[in-house]
Amino acid sequence: QVQLVESGGGLVQAGGSLRLSCAASGLTFSSFTMAWFRQAPGKERELITMFSWSGVRIYYVDFVKGRFLISRDNAKNTVYLQMNSLKPEDTAIYYCAASKYNVKTLKPGDVDYWGQGTQVTVSS
Repeated sequence: QVQLVESGGGLVQAGGSLRLSCAASGLTFSSFTMAWFRQAPGKERELITMFSWSGVRIYYVDFVKGRFLISRDNAKNTVYLQMNSLKPEDTAIYYCAASKYNVKTLKPGDVDYWGQGTQVTVSS
């Protein structure tokens, strides 16, 4: 049984930082594209950043480049999202995702497994 368990969300002031973690179990970590999505109220779920299968190729959506950093620890089957210089518009539920597709960018429909989500709230 595949499980993705996120942690690390919370309330932070604008300009602050948070680090999200996603612990994966029940899958061969290196054989999946691992990604972070987010969904703000009233908006569609959107891709933020992702690792390719091998972890060599990394994608960031433009509006987080230079502020967010994705990393992974294969020994722990864990993916991290370091979020710096947070803005109120970053407020959303953040989801960890795993996909068997090896593509440049993931769509929500490409995802095989989702985490439960973790709330990130950035106050102004």
